[in-house]
Amino acid sequence: MIQLARRAVEAATAAGAGDAEAYASEEARREVRVHAGEVESLTAATERGIGLRAWIGKRVGYAYGTDLSVAGLADVARRAVEAARAADEDEFAGPPEPADAATEALRGLSDPTVAEWSTGQVAELALEVERATLAADSRVAGVEQAVYADSSERVAIAGSTGIADEYSSSSCYAYVQALAAGESGKETGLGFGLGRGPARLDPAAIGREGAARATEMIGAGKPESRSCPVVLDRTVAAGFVALIGKALSAGMVQRGRSPFAERLGEEVAGEAFVLYDDGLEPEGFASAPFDAEGVPRRRTPLIEGGALRTYLHDTYTARRGDAASTGNASRGGYRSQPSVSASNLMVEPGSGDLSELLGEAGEGVLVSDVAGLHSGVNPVSGVFSVGASGRAIRSGKAAEPLREFTIASDLVSMLRAVSAAGADSRWVPFGGSVRAPSLLIAEMTVAGS
Repeated sequence: MIQLARRAVEAATAAGAGDAEAYASEEARREVRVHAGEVESLTAATERGIGLRAWIGKRVGYAYGTDLSVAGLADVARRAVEAARAADEDEFAGPPEPADAATEALRGLSDPTVAEWSTGQVAELALEVERATLAADSRVAGVEQAVYADSSERVAIAGSTGIADEYSSSSCYAYVQALAAGESGKETGLGFGLGRGPARLDPAAIGREGAARATEMIGAGKPESRSCPVVLDRTVAAGFVALIGKALSAGMVQRGRSPFAERLGEEVAGEAFVLYDDGLEPEGFASAPFDAEGVPRRRTPLIEGGALRTYLHDTYTARRGDAASTGNASRGGYRSQPSVSASNLMVEPGSGDLSELLGEAGEGVLVSDVAGLHSGVNPVSGVFSVGASGRAIRSGKAAEPLREFTIASDLVSMLRAVSAAGADSRWVPFGGSVRAPSLLIAEMTVAGS
């Protein structure tokens, strides 16, 4: 892959580019969905291609292709150079500068068992998840869906400025949506697990979690409308953290699409909420030695001591914002140009478990699920009002189940109201790679009956 990237760069400079950068990738993906003891669907795909950026002065062009022969690379190079000649000048355009990346330290990102496990084996794993869910509790009436998915990827980047490196990575996850029968209908519950390879997944634990989350909602009612303490369980907290990470992208900030714009150095959170982005965390599923334009990944404090410390940058937004790249360029694959995105968002855990957070809350609501989070938040103001379900908190303990209520606030006000973080951190694969603990919000609006 690195040789292909180098050849593409040579073809671009030969075609007239002043500078060039090639991103070559090969990715294999599988997904198995099972229902009622049978495989419902199976998808498997392998993509291999190259994307090429070419600069002529302050003009940049982009092209991609899947023909990786000498002639194919020459055609991609020609199209990228033609696009650069036709582009408008941009004073911030230019290639990233080379730097040493931590390739050696992150060799363990790829698990060979992803490729070694047959399709039949991973389908059986998904079926095991479904069987474990049904066996976990007699009140489980069925499984809406059980899913296994994996991917393995090789990435190489080469540039005329001297950037040249490559790495491999893999990841897999499984989840189940359990259905529990109650007097007023069926309740749902999510269980999931993730790892570098399929052997790291525990089907029984995934099934038990889904069953427990579904059955604990049987008999749920509505809470009374009021402002009260709210505990976000770690899965819900991770969903909010993913949104916050998106809002801390310099690309969003520079377009005026973030509630954190022009707030560097300001108090934006309670001191119990500490957030950083770490693209070198060995357990993180977005970890890599370098980002999608070859800049080394790093650990970047975002919110610390209650204050907003920095935004996430790629090379372009760093030049535009008179800053340095934080190594947060990302791509959806070789077909797309880089843009800013978080790698592994991580909230610093506290010292107490969930029961201690409930005890500190006293009276309030524990939120274990939200609906429409990404569509229910205003990207400019950060204001949100989303549907939720969970448990009442009475005398510092989890009590009766609750559903069909909303929680409302705005992202900055919510963060400022964080009074404690739990010690129960967990990696969550939905909405990005996020590790978050449960969070106690001192006050939030709850709208129910």
